[in-house]
Amino acid sequence: MLNTLNLHPDYTSFQSYYQIKLPLELDTMIPTDDPVRLLSAFVEGMDLTELYKTYDRVRKNQASPRQMFKIMTYAAMNSIFSSRDIETACRRDINFMYLLEGMPAPDHATLARFISLHLSACSKDILSEATSMLFELGEISGRTVFIDGTKIEANANKYTFVWKSSITKNLAKLIARIPALIAECEVMYGIKIVYNDRISLHTLKRLRKKLYAIKQHEGIQFVYGIGRRKNPLQRSIETLEKYIDKLKEYTKKLHICGDRNSYSKTDPDATFMRMKEDAMLNGQLKPAYNLQHAVDAQYITWLDISASPSDAMTLVPLLKDMEKHLPFKYKEIVADAGYESEETYVFLEQNGQDAYIKPQNYEISKTRKYKQDISRRENMLYLEEEDCYICSNGRKLSAVSERNKKNRNGYLSTETIYECEDCSGCRYRDKCIHGNNCKTPMDERTKKLWVSKIMKEKRQDTLERITTEYGTQLRMNRSIQAEGSFAVIKEDMRFRQYLYRGKENVMAQSVLVAIAHNINKLHFKIQGCKTGQFLIDLKTA
Repeated sequence: MLNTLNLHPDYTSFQSYYQIKLPLELDTMIPTDDPVRLLSAFVEGMDLTELYKTYDRVRKNQASPRQMFKIMTYAAMNSIFSSRDIETACRRDINFMYLLEGMPAPDHATLARFISLHLSACSKDILSEATSMLFELGEISGRTVFIDGTKIEANANKYTFVWKSSITKNLAKLIARIPALIAECEVMYGIKIVYNDRISLHTLKRLRKKLYAIKQHEGIQFVYGIGRRKNPLQRSIETLEKYIDKLKEYTKKLHICGDRNSYSKTDPDATFMRMKEDAMLNGQLKPAYNLQHAVDAQYITWLDISASPSDAMTLVPLLKDMEKHLPFKYKEIVADAGYESEETYVFLEQNGQDAYIKPQNYEISKTRKYKQDISRRENMLYLEEEDCYICSNGRKLSAVSERNKKNRNGYLSTETIYECEDCSGCRYRDKCIHGNNCKTPMDERTKKLWVSKIMKEKRQDTLERITTEYGTQLRMNRSIQAEGSFAVIKEDMRFRQYLYRGKENVMAQSVLVAIAHNINKLHFKIQGCKTGQFLIDLKTA
């Protein structure tokens, strides 16, 4: 047998026995109902002007920005997120070649730069354009939106944490040591630095300048190494340099933290949060982002990235951002109990939107223990004319004062404090008054209630709204649609960790995943003849 194999780098030299066969067009090899055709047609209908603006010029014989967007979206549709895996797919997969339209496959660096340099600069505009197309197609209602959030791990080392409480404590210790050093230097070197008892970073720099002037004037040489005694001036300067560097370091870290309690050195925009995926089963905090989804008719119409581990502070910024970018305004806002707050209720009422938010005590209020707890104001009689509560023993809790509270977003709420006139001799004292860590003896305590009248009124209105048949249907759809969107991207698409760092890049990758999810959902609805359906019907027994 003749051996035609050789070690030439051009492998086609010994493959002449392969015959070229027709057809050569990739279009004929792709099925007519393949989702890649739907993706291509959908993107062709989008206005990508903002994406093209991020390019200085578009080179010939290279994939255009529109083709790059198609490639990245189709890769996300097929759970391919690595730029190297996408590059390999562009060279081997006929669907990716179909989207390239004869252009050479981009390398992994070009694909990564597309997200970090181009898509990150206009990700919200791209998502707005995709949502507007779905609205024009009649696939989303534009009336009811379901909101939920989840935490996705950041591309950061889980041991590169910086805690705000630790920085604050160390900064306080450093500030306490600085005056002693300055006073010592003023006495030892006969200089005056501090005026009006005010010490700042500028004061330390002026002291350092004077100490170096003394060093130069006296011709003192600094020594280093074992067995060499340092001059007192050298020790003072080195201590001062250390304090200045630490003060700058702590100030910078506090600035990066901002309103957060922590951040990661690898990705400063990521915050350490408690994740559901706990492999070590020790409650370890990991750097992550709080991803918020706004879902309509099972499509992700908007999303937001938050650094807050709690969902309560994320709803108002999400709705403001949505209203700013989308061409329509949602009338009905459906969310879980984690989003309930007085700020949210007031904002929705002022914005002309109906709140379908489950109260935080909704589930527990159904239990027998809750209904029999005489310490709760819900189980006390309220006299609106006298503005007071009547406890189980028939004693009156009157309004005695008010206090103001401000949350992280700057919202100011007012709480009314109700206090019992006299709790002495009450047989229900042990069941009504709680707090084992209180230093006041039980015999000297009186029952107090802290009630926000606005929150109480809004919660009651929302409770009446969500317990109707329509409200029950919306709550059921929230569980299916909003939570279902996270189930799809985490389980079906296997997207559990970001590959890019920085909030803008994370936002861009989240938008890609959302659009990929929407195209897949549109494809399944078209093939299943379920287009135009917004809500899932409530099954009744």
